[in-house]
Amino acid sequence: MGDVSGGLIRFSAVGKTFQTAGRTFEAVAGIHLDIQEGEVVTLVGPSGCGKSTLLNMTAGLMVPSTGTVLYRGKQVAGLNRHVGYMTQSDHLLPWRNIASNISVPLEIKGMARAKARNRVAELVDLVGLAGFESSYPTQISGGMRKRAALARLLASDPETLLMDEPFAALDAQLRLAMQTELLRVRERFGKTIIFVTHDPDEAISIADRCVVFTGGPGRIAQIIKTGLPRKRDLARLRFDPQFLDLARGLWAQLAPVPPEEEGA
Repeated sequence: MGDVSGGLIRFSAVGKTFQTAGRTFEAVAGIHLDIQEGEVVTLVGPSGCGKSTLLNMTAGLMVPSTGTVLYRGKQVAGLNRHVGYMTQSDHLLPWRNIASNISVPLEIKGMARAKARNRVAELVDLVGLAGFESSYPTQISGGMRKRAALARLLASDPETLLMDEPFAALDAQLRLAMQTELLRVRERFGKTIIFVTHDPDEAISIADRCVVFTGGPGRIAQIIKTGLPRKRDLARLRFDPQFLDLARGLWAQLAPVPPEEEGA
């Protein structure tokens, strides 16, 4: 399994540079970060600071220009089959109903049909979509589509969930419901979660640790250990003094500098 003394995932002096339109763009530089098994770690910072780049390197979709990314002590080389990826788009197949969409990873694995049906039924129940199995993506709400996408992600049973602003397009009520669902999944299955967001409240409310990045090239400015209970009521949490202090501090840190203060 490899040495995991440094955590399940380790970024060691990681940097990533891109060549675009004849110029060099440095996305991230000097990233040192260990992520422990079963943690929820949120990544927050200005656009273009390389948060998604770190997810892509963890998934093996990109290789670092400098440094190494380790998963269970082994360098990530090629597609990392221990992780699952969820983005802002649900990528549901419009010609498949919800049950059939969820079953895609099981079909790829070659799971027997009867076993796959049972697994899909479990996942449908888990994410609260019972009764909508035969519906098509165009026939259900955006929140239900996100639930279906989460169920499909879980169907492949990845150790680690990589989530790139998956709830950004949802309204506040639906976002809260999906955040609650995600933490319930973590609690039930012990998943490790790396979650990119631009919302400081979201970054604090679901995290064990929140990693704050500077502008490009992205560097780690601060790591906030929230100290919030593993089991938490997200609706009530909004009124908790500890949460309010953490969120207020993060909002202040991420606020743009007024023009009259620049260069002061």
